[in-house]
Amino acid sequence: MSAIEPRNLTVFVVDDSELLRVRLIGMLAEIERVLVVGEAADRDQAVAKILCLKPDVVILDIRLENGSGIEVLTEIKKATPCPTVMMLTNYPYIQYQEKCLKAWADYFFYKAAGFTKIKDAIARLAAAA
Repeated sequence: MSAIEPRNLTVFVVDDSELLRVRLIGMLAEIERVLVVGEAADRDQAVAKILCLKPDVVILDIRLENGSGIEVLTEIKKATPCPTVMMLTNYPYIQYQEKCLKAWADYFFYKAAGFTKIKDAIARLAAAA
């Protein structure tokens, strides 16, 4: 009898900053059983790729090149299967957090202090996958 291999947790990264996407993807590569399946910098590209690739987790910036991460959140939460969404922002305003949580964001992190928290949350999700 062979043991069933645990599956990878698939992650998609959306941020208008290429530098930040590279940093996030590098951090995620350090976590066992996590596979980054794609990235995007703008709203339209993000929605199209996420709906096509169906990742388990989306890390999503609020501000994007041609729209808002909240718009992306609203669209992808209608999908089946629905991904876990971690919102990421430089704007620590309670209004943004409330708006994201009302649109069904699963997590909300501030970029200034959130990288360790994101890594920990992804590692927990990967261990449970």
